[in-house]
Amino acid sequence: MSADSAVRDDNLQCQIDEIEALSSIYGDEWCAIDEAARVFCIKVSDDIDKPKWTLCLQVILPPDYPGASPPIYQLNAPWLRGAECMELSNSLEEIYAQNLGESILYMWVERIREFLVEKSRNTDSAENLEPDKRTAEISEDAEEDIADGFHLLRPIQTLFLSDELEDEEELLIKHGEPFTDRRSTFQAHLAPVVTTKQVKLVLNKLYENKKIANATHNIYAYRIYCEDKQTFLQDCEDDGETAAGGRMLHLLQILDVRNVMVIVSRWFGGILLGPDRFKHINNCARNILMDECYIDPVDDSAKSADKKKKQRGKRGK
Repeated sequence: MSADSAVRDDNLQCQIDEIEALSSIYGDEWCAIDEAARVFCIKVSDDIDKPKWTLCLQVILPPDYPGASPPIYQLNAPWLRGAECMELSNSLEEIYAQNLGESILYMWVERIREFLVEKSRNTDSAENLEPDKRTAEISEDAEEDIADGFHLLRPIQTLFLSDELEDEEELLIKHGEPFTDRRSTFQAHLAPVVTTKQVKLVLNKLYENKKIANATHNIYAYRIYCEDKQTFLQDCEDDGETAAGGRMLHLLQILDVRNVMVIVSRWFGGILLGPDRFKHINNCARNILMDECYIDPVDDSAKSADKKKKQRGKRGK
């Protein structure tokens, strides 16, 4: 066995041991989003029984973690911005710098918990806060997601990834035509992506637009084809619209598109749309994929022509 292989095996074993320990310690708070891609998530609260402040830490473990690289991570919470976000990010980076080569996820989780506990103590009363400071806007059937809070969390910032400006310069985000039904407006956005780093940069760039950042939901899905492994790296986010992200990802899979990310913003107009909202979200996604030539409109026209022929045949009989 070569030295490089031995190092890789050591890192993998460290990751396995760390994940088993975290799963045992945190139980349902810890979840594996994609074990093959080494993507994990943990919900951290200031108080287990009566949480006032909750934050989701999502991590991707590179093959050379913990030996040579840090985890790639996101801090997800609708209220985490500005100075608070920078303070917490800096403290996590400091932990990594002080413990190079060691498994640090447990230390990160407990530091985040300390941060939330301190924030709770410094807050006079959670009831006096504006409603959108602690949770995202609730709509339709999203009440059931309040219990775990995960689907209500929006990506805010990615660290260890945003140092290279050339990636940001390469971002090419397209915007679809807005569609309105019963005062709810839907708009799709699309960007070519070939790395998860670009996925985060696209989200950060979109959220610089106040209108998009203030949308009731920003549902997204992406598929990236890894040629070396001949597999897909893919993920989705409901952002409070339960199951919408999974439906959109399923659409991308059916259409067999690759190296693309689609985001659909929804501004809720006060009238419940029921299942129609899923149809509008996927139609917006499909339309922008067609507009940007990720799917062939000829296929759709051919299907439509076949359908009309069948209908005429039925009438003839």
